[in-house]
Order: sequence, then C-alpha cells, then structure tokens
Amino acid sequence: MVIRIVLKSNSIVYEFDEAYDKPLFATTINIPMSLTLVTLWPLFVLIVAGYFMKQTGFPGDGFWPGAERLNYFILFPGLLFGSLAAAPLDNPALPRLLGATTLALSAYVTGLLLLRALKGWPAARFGVMLQGVLRFNTYLGLATVGGLYGKEGMLLASVLIALLVPAVNVLSVLALSADSGTRLKPLALSLVKNPLIVSCLAGALFNLLGFRLNWGADRLLALLSNSSLPLGLLCVGAALKPGELRGQFSALVSNSVARLLLVPLVAWLSARFLKLSGTETAIMVLFFALPTAPTSYVLTRQMGGDGHLMAGIISLQTLLSAASLLLVLAMAT
Repeated sequence: MVIRIVLKSNSIVYEFDEAYDKPLFATTINIPMSLTLVTLWPLFVLIVAGYFMKQTGFPGDGFWPGAERLNYFILFPGLLFGSLAAAPLDNPALPRLLGATTLALSAYVTGLLLLRALKGWPAARFGVMLQGVLRFNTYLGLATVGGLYGKEGMLLASVLIALLVPAVNVLSVLALSADSGTRLKPLALSLVKNPLIVSCLAGALFNLLGFRLNWGADRLLALLSNSSLPLGLLCVGAALKPGELRGQFSALVSNSVARLLLVPLVAWLSARFLKLSGTETAIMVLFFALPTAPTSYVLTRQMGGDGHLMAGIISLQTLLSAASLLLVLAMAT
C-alpha cells in the first residue's frame, strides 16, 4: 500500500492507493469553518439575487420558466452524466455509501409513517411533510460539494443522486396519493421521463461499457456543468415565496427543524454505523441537511396536496439553511 499526503487549499488529504490500482476515496481531515463559509456565502448570494431579480421583473417573467426547463432537461443532466461517465464505479467505498444511505432513508420513512398514524394526516398533508423531510435541493448540494470536495466529492454526490432521486420521487408520489391509491403505469412513466434519473443511468451505463469521454466531449460536459449550478441557484431564489410563511407556524417550524437538524443526525449515525470515511460521511450528511427541492411545490399542486404549506416549507428551509448548513458541516467534518 502506498500512502501519499496531498496539500489542498481546503484541507490536508491522505490518499490510500492499493498496489493493484484500486483507489479508495480519500479521507479528508477537518475542513476549516472559514472555508465552509467562503464556499457557502456566494451560493446564497445567488439565491438572494434570483429572488430580487424575480421581484423586480428582471429580465422578465418569461425568463424563469425557460431557464428552469433548460437547466432541468439539458444543463443539469449533462453535469450528472459527465460525473458518472468518468467515475471509478468499481470503487469498494460505493457499496458502503449506498448501504448507509438506504439505512438512513428507511429510518426516515418509518418515522414519517408512524407520525402519520399518530396524527391522522390526510394524504394531501402527509405528502407535503414527507417531501419536506426527504427531498433535497440538488443545485445547492452539488455547488457546495464541488466547492469543498472537488471532483472526488462530485462523484460521491452523483452516486447519491442516482439512488435518492428515483427513491424520493416514488415515495413522494405514493405519499400524495396514499388516500386514493397509485397506478403503477403512470408512476413508472414519470420515472422513465425524469431527466435526472435518465442521465444518471446513462452515465453509469456508458462507464460500465468501457466507453470514454474523448474528442472534446468531456470539455462540452464541463461547459454544461459550469452553466448549470449558477443558473439553478438563481432559479431557486426566483421560486421563493416568503409570503407563504404566514399561517401553520408549528408545521413549518417542526418540518424545517426535522429536515435541517434531525435528518442529518440520523444520516451521521448511519454513516458511523457502517464505518464510512470522513469525506463519505460529510457528503452524505450534507445531502441530508439540504433544504427541500423547489420542484416539490409543482408535484404537490399537480397531485392535489397542500400547496400553501409546501411553498412555506420550501421558503423557510431555504432561508434557515444558510445557518444550519454551517453548523451541520462543522459537526460532520
């Protein structure tokens, strides 16, 4: 075994390479709070900028729906495809990471089902509470991971997305239709048409078949990736609805505290139980500490859920996460 110490701008990284060339993920030793702050504040400035741009009518109301569609169907899938197409998918760390993620996700779903039984939530409310706890803002997550952990972190994040996106989408649809039942065919079609799921599967298949990104294809995907995250964060800000914070105060606060503090704690315990490395643990905890996805509002409205509560949860979690992410990352690293 060869051990080499690599000095990076954000940390000291110890990399362990087996002689037969099966790399393990590096173990990152302590990321300073100053770097975490430097990484996070530009991201939230973009979110705030998107909000004020939308409120002032710049560059126009027609811009935001088109920007969201461009990012959701082209730019962001390009980022995910490129990350998985070039990733070492035979890495022995991946099964542990997926196992810890599945364990944590199972614990959350079990807790939510128990709460529904105790409180008697109808599907319209249960689906909102579940999405507030389980779904995550992918743009903010990848931008943070890229700033703190670089290429290695983006690989881990892409693997998590490949597992979590289909899982939380299925769970969200099931929860919102819990009172009326779910038809399997429409659910399967929604997954097949999801560009994030398709790009993850395509990137992994491309990699496993032995293909490589040559002749400038890697550069093209890098350009798409570089465009995706800033535009996505601006769109997150534009989708905020602070006016929806009025009413249902206890539900808003309890769901936000659960998502931003309790959920990452369970993720950390799962990671410790399966003995993930420091970097793997931090990235897993980060993804479970992200505010819920703005697209939750669209699904909620489409399926007859409580849109007012969902919009409030999205806005409150996004605002609170500016502080909670600093706290969670400090503890996780």
